Amino acid sequence: MKKFFQKITNWERWNFYVLYFPISPVWLWYCLRSWNFWFFTPSNPTITFGGFEGEGKKEMYDQLPPDLVPKTIYIMHDLPFNEVCNTIQESGFQFPFIVKPDVGMKGILFRKIENKEQLQKYHERIPVEYIVQDLVELPVEVSVFYYRFPWKEKGVVSGFIQKELLQVKGDGHSTLKELVAKHPRAKYRMEEMEHRHKHRFDRVLDDGEIFYLSYAGNHNRGAHFTNLHNQINDSLHRVFDKLSHYNNQFYYGRYDIKTSSIEDLIEGKNFLILEFNGCGAEPNHIYDCNMSLRKAYGTILHHWKVLYKISRYNHQQGIKRWSFMKGYRYLKEAKRHFKILEKFD
Repeated sequence: MKKFFQKITNWERWNFYVLYFPISPVWLWYCLRSWNFWFFTPSNPTITFGGFEGEGKKEMYDQLPPDLVPKTIYIMHDLPFNEVCNTIQESGFQFPFIVKPDVGMKGILFRKIENKEQLQKYHERIPVEYIVQDLVELPVEVSVFYYRFPWKEKGVVSGFIQKELLQVKGDGHSTLKELVAKHPRAKYRMEEMEHRHKHRFDRVLDDGEIFYLSYAGNHNRGAHFTNLHNQINDSLHRVFDKLSHYNNQFYYGRYDIKTSSIEDLIEGKNFLILEFNGCGAEPNHIYDCNMSLRKAYGTILHHWKVLYKISRYNHQQGIKRWSFMKGYRYLKEAKRHFKILEKFD
């Protein structure tokens, strides 16, 4: 009962649709003003559907500076396993490395692979094309929300957060299950934790030992965010202005990054881009910063307004919006795809 009460009184734990329902008329208003349900599709012209949902990681990586992207290869799920091993070996990968669907979301089927047996189990299970990627061991993971109006040279870093992956620390006597049950966020995800770690639940972690419950730095996967808004400065803006101008088509979205330090990122060095999430990216700097629901809604609505302005301008420059049926069929297929992923996660 206590957990239920805490869940309904803390808006950050609400279901996505419950959280967004009160402000959904604003989104519909932008659709009406555009006379198009998919008004946002011109926002990032070179990403499928503007990056709202269902886009592949390959098209995103191909448009970023190659020296700022981890080494990545693409594996078809029905490739014979011996060929998978040969491809990975020839590409220079060593355990551990990361695997995840090329078209994925919310950390679904994101795994750290430690050995050949884990790789074989993953390959035999996953029903779609996936990527193998270097495990980036830079110590700091951040998200940077950036947008730039196409008619301007400089953009805005509107959000800057540091991520802490969902983890527990051993005390030398508690089992993993007991540590999960006491964790302020993991205890609300017990069903998910059982699915992932039940075979380890009786293990007692050494005092001070860190055990990662998830390697996905998503809020919906239990990651904790620290707001770094006070560290946004001109130098950080220059870093992301340069990125935005690299292909001159990424106008709105969120960069997920690993770096050696916050200071290095601000100086534009020692960082790698894990993902660029387009117009479907949530301004995740609303979470874990004691923000009121009213202020969170204000932040979301501000970003929607920016998205509308960017999309409208690009449409006026000749970038076509998707037709209703094209967008409908695409979203229907994307949702079918994600349901399959969830089933195998």
